[in-house]
Amino acid sequence: MANDDEFIARLTDLGLSEKEAQLYLHLLKYGPKTPSPLAKSLKTYREDVHRTLTSLIEKGMVRPSLDSPTMYAAVDVDTALQAALKKQESELREMQGRTRELQELAKQQRFRPSDEVATFKILKSIKEVIGTAIPVILSAKEEFLWLSNQEGVEFSEVFGIIEAEKELMERGGQIRGIADISYRLIDIIRSLLDIGADVRHFGDYRGAFFGVFDKKHCISAINVDIQHLRLDEPLSMLYTDDPVFADYLVSTFEMFWKQAVPAEQRIQELLEQGPPQT
Repeated sequence: MANDDEFIARLTDLGLSEKEAQLYLHLLKYGPKTPSPLAKSLKTYREDVHRTLTSLIEKGMVRPSLDSPTMYAAVDVDTALQAALKKQESELREMQGRTRELQELAKQQRFRPSDEVATFKILKSIKEVIGTAIPVILSAKEEFLWLSNQEGVEFSEVFGIIEAEKELMERGGQIRGIADISYRLIDIIRSLLDIGADVRHFGDYRGAFFGVFDKKHCISAINVDIQHLRLDEPLSMLYTDDPVFADYLVSTFEMFWKQAVPAEQRIQELLEQGPPQT
């Protein structure tokens, strides 16, 4: 049972829902089935099984038979995992492409900024955060400040934030960041230093993370407990372009900045200590 739970957890890490992971595992263990016995075994409705099977077929993880009644069989694990990874990569590329298109359209428009009305929006998934953050970084002109826990730093690498930061640096912008730098983050922090970002270490930081762009646009955590780095992972973050809130976050950032130490110094300490014992 424990092995089943671990297998299902790894499948959800790749973007499958728990129902999809359970059904796929059931087909792997017990062989091809029709919807009715699947519904009975999984203690759900045939309609629910049909929806889940359709989704797994689209992901390339289940194949239907051509005879009647239709039997559904699990694709072998290696092939199925490759299909799941390709779908996730395709979704991420599509989102990045739409982001670039939106940025180009924004450059062509003559938007009239308003200093009177601020926008406040709750972001409810990783996909919404990425879809909001990357265009803001790409449109930033001066600086990007961020304060993050370790999970937030890993998040930025997986979902293309660092690439957007690189573009900002190439346009002459400035990036300063603060994190609790552990051994597992060394490569990511080095990649940030390589693009010219100024990063510092604040030991044992466990607070919420936030980013401030050009002292106006802000994205800050409300309730973030990321279990899986996938686009549909739920969370709660606030986006606003309120300069008053931005001033508050900037002052918080500067307070931590004064107490933090350079990332290069922290990395050297970690390399001297060696990797943590497991």
